[in-house]
Amino acid sequence: HLTSPHLTSPHLTHLTHSLTQWRPGRTEDSDWLCRGSSCPKKRAEFSSGFVFALGDTSAMASFTEAERGHQIVIEGIKDIYRNTVRPIEAATKFDIFHSNMLTDAEFDAAPMVLLVGPYSVGKTSFIKYILGRGFPGERIGPEPTTDRFMAVMYGDQDKTVPGNALTVAPGSPFGGLKYFGNNFLTRFEGSIVNAPVLEKLSLIDTPGVLSGEKQKLNRNYDFDQITRWFAERVDMIILLFDPFKLDISDELSDVIRILKGNEDKIRVVLNKADAVEIQQLMRVYGALMWSLGKVFETPEVVRVYIGSFWEAPPRNPDTAPLLQAEMDDLLDDLRELPRSSAVRKVNELVKRVRLLRAHTYVLHELRDAMPNFMGREKKQRALCEEKEMANTFRSVHRKRNLPPGDFPEIKKFCSIARELDFTDFPRVDGSRLKNGKLVEALERAMSEDIPRLLESLPGLTAPGAAGIMVSNQVAGAVAEPDQVYK
Repeated sequence: HLTSPHLTSPHLTHLTHSLTQWRPGRTEDSDWLCRGSSCPKKRAEFSSGFVFALGDTSAMASFTEAERGHQIVIEGIKDIYRNTVRPIEAATKFDIFHSNMLTDAEFDAAPMVLLVGPYSVGKTSFIKYILGRGFPGERIGPEPTTDRFMAVMYGDQDKTVPGNALTVAPGSPFGGLKYFGNNFLTRFEGSIVNAPVLEKLSLIDTPGVLSGEKQKLNRNYDFDQITRWFAERVDMIILLFDPFKLDISDELSDVIRILKGNEDKIRVVLNKADAVEIQQLMRVYGALMWSLGKVFETPEVVRVYIGSFWEAPPRNPDTAPLLQAEMDDLLDDLRELPRSSAVRKVNELVKRVRLLRAHTYVLHELRDAMPNFMGREKKQRALCEEKEMANTFRSVHRKRNLPPGDFPEIKKFCSIARELDFTDFPRVDGSRLKNGKLVEALERAMSEDIPRLLESLPGLTAPGAAGIMVSNQVAGAVAEPDQVYK
């Protein structure tokens, strides 16, 4: 490339930028989500792909430093979770109340992208667009065709792997799914594909969200809870619609609400936008924004990417430039995932630790509120009332100076707590938490260990501002004591 007479300054800039996607040991020519129809291989004349390119040695050294920092952070947070967080989760029954315990494989896994939406909006076609080819187990049609969760991952040979085998495979990040049982695992499948893009990220295809009773009665597994499990672990959630399915059903609204707490991961896509004229597209876009505003219940407007993610170029020449620009923006977001993977994993661990800290103090408060001898059952029933539980949360908030946003949802917490014995809950200063040493280690991890790990990532903090930025992100702002708990 460097000897080409056609190589101009913009080309050199592109090569230097593309170097950030290069991985030592890979020298073959491949593509990494290149923009629009300018992809060298063009993959059916229009697709997206990988761009790996070599550049100057200074940029190469910078990238190897970034990779080294990434590995330091991943190993560090694995150590923090294994030695500090996990023992507290085990003692406080965190997996019963909130989420399964994490494994090393989940920290080591490539970034994952979850696709959610009604049936036949183009989720499977989106995956084909990203890969530039088909994949084992794909099903595409105007009717509800994808009847299972499918993890599309990298492998040397194309094949499918049944769900039960995938959850117990060495190094699999899906081990936690085995707790959902056989009914789900028979509807879970791995698609192993020899596509270079999957070395950088994995894609999770989901069944289309149905309307009415079919969504729950015809599925003998808990679709909502499984979607929540994936949402907590993936790096991006792509919520797809098309111009002919704008109505957000109650079932889809429930699924979107399950994603609460992961709003930073969500990208809304209006697919098949080339099927309508400009005037219709404006109306469709406005109607979708209005519907989303009611579901997300936030004053901010959700960004909606419009495009046509399949193997052919946009069919409408009037909207093609707009669609291509929007599609490139989404591909830019996908391209950033491998580079920001370590930071995202830290972010997810910090969210989990903050919830665990509040959870631990709440259990301590409930244990202390129980009588020593008589009237335990009556007292526990009273504490499980939502109003009383809100008072408990408020008391913990004031005593421990914890942000209200760190506390779990009261209604769900009460429904689970009713089935447990409060006298079995550990005290913060009890023997199961090593007389308070584990909670002290948890606080130290939040305030010192994790910020120190983030300093290993080049370019994340500016000189003189590192401590401020990192400690603010990890520790969070403390709200006023009289803030109301809903």
